[in-house]
Amino acid sequence: MTDLVVKSNKLVQALQTLTLSETRLLQLAIVDARETGQGLSTDEPLELNALRYARAFNVSLDAAYLALTEAEDSLFKRQFTITNEDGSLTKSRWIQDANYRKGEGRILVTLTRVVIEHVTKIDGFEQYFTSYHLRKTSEFKSVYAVRLYELLMQWKTVGKTPTFELNKFRSQLGIGVNEYTRMEAFKRRVLDIAIDQINEFSDITIKYEQHKKGRSILGFSFSFKQKKVTTKPIKNIGVNIEELALKMTDAQRHLFANKLSRLHEMNKYSQGTEGFEAFALRIAEMLQDVDKFKELYPYLKKVGYM
Repeated sequence: MTDLVVKSNKLVQALQTLTLSETRLLQLAIVDARETGQGLSTDEPLELNALRYARAFNVSLDAAYLALTEAEDSLFKRQFTITNEDGSLTKSRWIQDANYRKGEGRILVTLTRVVIEHVTKIDGFEQYFTSYHLRKTSEFKSVYAVRLYELLMQWKTVGKTPTFELNKFRSQLGIGVNEYTRMEAFKRRVLDIAIDQINEFSDITIKYEQHKKGRSILGFSFSFKQKKVTTKPIKNIGVNIEELALKMTDAQRHLFANKLSRLHEMNKYSQGTEGFEAFALRIAEMLQDVDKFKELYPYLKKVGYM
C-alpha cells in the first residue's frame, strides 16, 4: 500500500474538532477506502482493525483497541463544516454509522456522502486536492501537528502559506472558543508543540511569522522546506550484505524479525490480519533468503542490527 491520504482542499480547510485517535482512524479510513475500493459507497462499510492501527502508528495493541472502542461513540458524533464556492456552508458528519465488534478488535464504519465526495473526485482536479503519505504524520503525538501539517501541504509546491486569520485558524485546528484564549497559552500549548513535532518527525521543517495590527495578533503565516536526505555511498555493499545474510544465526533472525514485525514501515509486507507473532515468523523465514535480506537490510539497521 502507498498509504496516501488524499483530501480535497476544502475538506482540509474545514472547521472541525477531532481527537488524535479519531484523526488517525479517519486517515486510515481514507487510505484504505481509496486503496481497496471498499467503503467508497454509503452502502458499503469499511473495516478497520486494531492490528492495522497499531502498526500504522507504532502504538501498542491495547492503545489501538482503546482507539477503536472510543471511536464507535465519539467519532460518530463528530461534525465538520465546509465553505462552498458560493460562500454557503455545508455541515456533515464524518461517518454515518459505526459497528465495533467487541472481542474481535475491529470496527465497521461507513463514510458519509460528503466525505466520500471529498476524498475521491480527484481525476482532472488534482490542483484542488491535498495529499501526503500517512507515515509522514504517524509519529505525531498532537492532533494539532497533524492538522497544521495538512494545512501546510496545500502549499507544498511553493513552500509558504498566506496568512491564516487567527479565529478561522483556531477552528481549523479544532480549538474550542474557550480553549487557549490567551495568546501565550495558544503558542505554548498548541503552535509550538505542533511545530516541534513536525520539525522532528516529518519530512519538512517549518517556521512561522505572526501578523499584527497594533499589539494584537491577527494571524500567522508559515514557510517550510523539505529536509535534506543525505546518503553516503558504500563500496561493495552487495557483497557485504550477502556475507551478513549468511552469517546471521537463527537466534538473531528471530530476534530481529520480532523487532521488524512492530516497525510501521513493514506494513506493506503484512498479510491480512495476522498477529505480530505470525508476522515475525514469516519475516524470520524471509531473512533466510539473501535477496529478501538485502531488501530488508535498511529496516534491520533501523531496529539496531549492525
